Amino acid sequence: MATTEDPTNPQLPPVQALQELPQAQQQLQQTHSSILPQYPEMIMAAIEALDDKNGSNKSAISKQIESTYPDLPAAHTTLLSHHLNKMKQSGQLLMVKNNYMKPDPNAPPKRGRGRPPKPKAPVPPGTVIGPPRPRGRPPKPRDPFAPVASPKKKTTSGSGRPRGRPPKKSNTEAAPTSAPAAQAKGVKRGRGRPPKVKVFIQPNYLQNFVQSTFNALTAEKVRGATLVVSGDGRYYSKPAIQIIIKMAAANGVRRVWVGQNGLLSTPAVSAVIRERVGIDGSKATGAFILTASHNPGGPHEDFGIKYNMENGGPAPEGITDKIYENTKSIKEYLIADLPDVDISAIGVTNFGGPEGQFDVEVFDSASDFVKLMKSIFDFESIRKLLSCPKFTFCYDALHGVAGAYAKRIFVEELGAQESSLLNCVPKEDFGGGHPDPNLTYAKELVARMGLSKSSSQVEPPEFGAAADGDADRNMILGKRFFVTPSDSVAIIAANAVEAIPYFSAGLKGVARSMPTSAALDVVAKHLNLKFFEVPTGWKFFGNLMDAGLCSICGEESFGTGSDHIREKDGIWAVLAWLSILADKNKENLNGGKLVTVEDIVRNHWATYGRHYYTRYDYENVDASAAKELMAHLVKLQPSLGEVNEIVKGIRTDVSKVVHADEFEYKDPVDGSISRHQGIRYLFEDGSRLVFRLSGTGSEGATIRLYIEQYEKDSSKTGRDSQEALAPLVEVALKLSKMQEFTGRSAPTVIT
Repeated sequence: MATTEDPTNPQLPPVQALQELPQAQQQLQQTHSSILPQYPEMIMAAIEALDDKNGSNKSAISKQIESTYPDLPAAHTTLLSHHLNKMKQSGQLLMVKNNYMKPDPNAPPKRGRGRPPKPKAPVPPGTVIGPPRPRGRPPKPRDPFAPVASPKKKTTSGSGRPRGRPPKKSNTEAAPTSAPAAQAKGVKRGRGRPPKVKVFIQPNYLQNFVQSTFNALTAEKVRGATLVVSGDGRYYSKPAIQIIIKMAAANGVRRVWVGQNGLLSTPAVSAVIRERVGIDGSKATGAFILTASHNPGGPHEDFGIKYNMENGGPAPEGITDKIYENTKSIKEYLIADLPDVDISAIGVTNFGGPEGQFDVEVFDSASDFVKLMKSIFDFESIRKLLSCPKFTFCYDALHGVAGAYAKRIFVEELGAQESSLLNCVPKEDFGGGHPDPNLTYAKELVARMGLSKSSSQVEPPEFGAAADGDADRNMILGKRFFVTPSDSVAIIAANAVEAIPYFSAGLKGVARSMPTSAALDVVAKHLNLKFFEVPTGWKFFGNLMDAGLCSICGEESFGTGSDHIREKDGIWAVLAWLSILADKNKENLNGGKLVTVEDIVRNHWATYGRHYYTRYDYENVDASAAKELMAHLVKLQPSLGEVNEIVKGIRTDVSKVVHADEFEYKDPVDGSISRHQGIRYLFEDGSRLVFRLSGTGSEGATIRLYIEQYEKDSSKTGRDSQEALAPLVEVALKLSKMQEFTGRSAPTVIT
């Protein structure tokens, strides 16, 4: 039976509050310290100059300071707010009705807390003052005739009770039957305040999003439809799946497909929507995917949910906007009174739902995906490579859902040794790690591949790879060699037709996200392929693929994929690289030196040139300061002459800026326009600077700075990346006035 429940609170909050940036005034004032007084002095002087008996508000103080000191720091507004607040807290200023004023020096001092001490009586002259009385109650007089107590017994007071507080009893001692389970087991409570309950497990939070999604879809995509519900297995996934199943029944869904144990990678969900056909001929029309991608999992970490459409790709903005609006006004949700389904056992459970028969089918998580991979790649060719004694292999799932596919594909299908798999048991908390496949978080793999300071003397494998929590991202490594994501997608595109059967008829086109390096552009031009530069977001690639315009695509944040599905696919990328290695080594497996990952990358640079590339992330920056920095960069763009004067004043060895804009994308398929997608400065030699604001953090804003130096001279493609990029890095930081606006002398993360 379906019931209607009122999700009074909490509603799904669509936007998280931003927190103020902490103190940054010293760094922000460095360049002005020689000519400006400190902010407290300027504030006091402004209040005195305004001379208003009722005090002065922040706006009046700011205008007074600006009229007195024209050369203020770029983040003047942020600094003023910070110092006004600090001076108010310290008592230097009073705040009355939003106005700041100096305290009255003649006002009586504030009375301290507590009762004032009693006045002491004057001591007569000649009085001898004895020593102070010791603290505590004086001991009772002893009975001189009492027997001497045994030293082995505890001394007691006159009541017979031992002195002092009695010791606490262990929780294991005869706990009352009504005591909580934790007490009965003797579990001690941890020190400090217990952590707050995460928002995603608060009552009705998940239900609000799910019902808002059902309400945003058209009737034919809900009533009588087949939906997929699974995810990366992170904490709270299993109860969430049960809730969504019951809500699907109440909303008229005909059947729900669930991966065994609730596990399906994001690319596998896309494949199931597109490829799987039920026994009765049914096809899925959408999916709820439970994942927070590459973010940590656990009771006090992250949880996420998203909806994918009938093409297997993420919901378009038209749908996500409706969901967002629904979350702000939802008053009720529908849920069926059904028992939980055993999602650990493969099979079909039938119910009499409120709209008729309702089925839940639990199916093998890997079968459909493995079948799809075998239709794309030459598994026999890869098997020969992995069986070669000279070729060694290592794959790290970081305890994410990729582990559900790694053994099936790499060990059972391709013959790799099981010892080549690292962290391939999916865990709700990813083993306490951060499931982000990069050089920072994939520590065990990085060490094994000889790329960390703690690497052992053991010879590293020839090839290594890692996946994120939901297996849609990938990192590719060679022996002591890192392949950038931007180079990876370019190399796959350059070799796909020869190495991967799925592309043997040729590529329809290629695409990359705007911040990704232009390595793919050069390949597209060389091979005469259609090329597209799109905003960040996989849905833009999906539109191109649905229209038959794009075969291979990628982004700098470790995402690579093709038109076999409508999501990025980490395992697909690994199989693509293994296919390229197998193709390059088909004559070398029985003798001769193997062509390595490093060989392939360096040969690619020799042919197409090298795009030296790095990304600087400034996290939790004050939102207003971040916006001021971006506004400053936009303001510079109309005058390239002035920009080039600034650039040459910083470094004379940097090329000329020939174009600057805010990236805007008009979708060639549906004509939609995406504006304000990042600020670009393009140089004459093919180098680029890109600045973007990211709203993925829960506090403040994140400024992402992408720096790319193109080098065509093959004799210069082997330089150290940071050395090659140093001139452009200096230009980027000084042109943007990064430290002046943000107060940061260094980025939070360098990729």
